[in-house]
Amino acid sequence: QVQLVESGGGLVQPGGSLRLSCTASGRTVSRYAMGWFRQAPGKEREFVAAISVSGGGTRYADSVKGRFTISRDNAKNTVYLQMNSLKPEDTAVYYCAANSYGIATNRAAYDYWGQGTQVTVSS
Repeated sequence: QVQLVESGGGLVQPGGSLRLSCTASGRTVSRYAMGWFRQAPGKEREFVAAISVSGGGTRYADSVKGRFTISRDNAKNTVYLQMNSLKPEDTAVYYCAANSYGIATNRAAYDYWGQGTQVTVSS
């Protein structure tokens, strides 16, 4: 069992940046591929980014490529999502998730989820 806690969300103006963190407890995050998903009001939860166990492999949704970067620090049991050039359409609750099988973009592949952190992009 692994518990995931997201932090770093908040209100930011369009064009601004935020860095989200996801810290694991219970089991070391180094055993899992990790992902970030988001859910806007009235919409389905969608894939944002994923990273392999080693950190050598990453995947991104087309909507965030070139603006978001996922990374991990296994020594700190933490995964990050650096978000730059934020747009109003990035407004959502952001969730991190852990996957026992490997890097994946499908939310059904993920075993553990955090509670989410709100990101609001507005002027």
